[in-house]
Amino acid sequence: MMKLRSLFTYLGLFLVSLVLIVSCTNPASQMSTTANSASTAGGTTVRLGFSAWPGWFPWQVAQDEKILEKNNVAVDLKWFDGYLESINTLTAGQIDANSQTLNDTISAVASGGDQVVVLVNDNSTGNDKIIVRDGINSIADLKGKKVAAEEGTVDHFLLLLGLRKAGLDPKDIQFQPLETGKAAAAFVAGQVDAVGVFAPFTTQALKRPGSKELFSSKEFPGAIPDHLVFTRKFVNENPDRVQAMVDSWFATLDYMKANPDRATEIMAKRAGVSVAEYKEYAAGTKIFTVEDNLKAFKPGNDMTSLSYAANLMSNFLTEVGLAKSKPDLSKIFDDRFVKAYAAKAKKS
Repeated sequence: MMKLRSLFTYLGLFLVSLVLIVSCTNPASQMSTTANSASTAGGTTVRLGFSAWPGWFPWQVAQDEKILEKNNVAVDLKWFDGYLESINTLTAGQIDANSQTLNDTISAVASGGDQVVVLVNDNSTGNDKIIVRDGINSIADLKGKKVAAEEGTVDHFLLLLGLRKAGLDPKDIQFQPLETGKAAAAFVAGQVDAVGVFAPFTTQALKRPGSKELFSSKEFPGAIPDHLVFTRKFVNENPDRVQAMVDSWFATLDYMKANPDRATEIMAKRAGVSVAEYKEYAAGTKIFTVEDNLKAFKPGNDMTSLSYAANLMSNFLTEVGLAKSKPDLSKIFDDRFVKAYAAKAKKS
């Protein structure tokens, strides 16, 4: 899921160093690219990043089944082995859009990024988990224990939510900042007592004998929504491309509904797991329909409303020190593309 998602207290220093790094190297050249631009499609190519999360694997279906081409949009679909790398690359302006969570987008905006949420892919309803070794049976039992997670990511955020609910302070645990895949490996190797990971890394972590789920995003509904996020510059200059991407997403969901076996096969292959394992992730991710999207973009008084959720997340991130100040959230959401698709779908 996503991650400059990290509003670390040293973010300002990070951004300065990022400028220096970008001037010397091109992170985009280090990414594994799953597709070249669709040469048959017209218009500006969209450089879209995605990484290991069930709600984003449908982009692989969109590519493999040529749904993007059918919607006349050229897409350079870039796969990132590390989610944090995708966040950093979008922040550096080396891709135009990324698949990332709301709290990571808020973090990026708080640190000076100008990003826009145009689509809700899904909500995590159990696929983000805090997994513990045998002998740990409550959140209170985490006190003094070594807990690994990718710092500033949604699973770090989930961990902090759980600690707060149990009346614990982040300083009550020995936090081990590790990239998600490495965190899962460290847990399996017995190097840490607990780990915060998202699917498909949850499958890896649970291979440790005696391990179990302590709590998950299921206990915090609406806390981890996942999105298609563009730079504002790209949205302003290429609204037709953004619309084509949103249209392609919903066309992909239609394809998946009509061809579930083929779609699952594609997504399982991209995830590096068996079809049977991938099917287990379905219950932990709620893929959003166009109706779900329209509802989410509306103002509301609970976590089903993106604006409400964003304000709560902003407050929380500031309180726990992951953000120095509350970002301006007034322009972070742009629902015109979802509304345009809904209008076209209604007419058809």
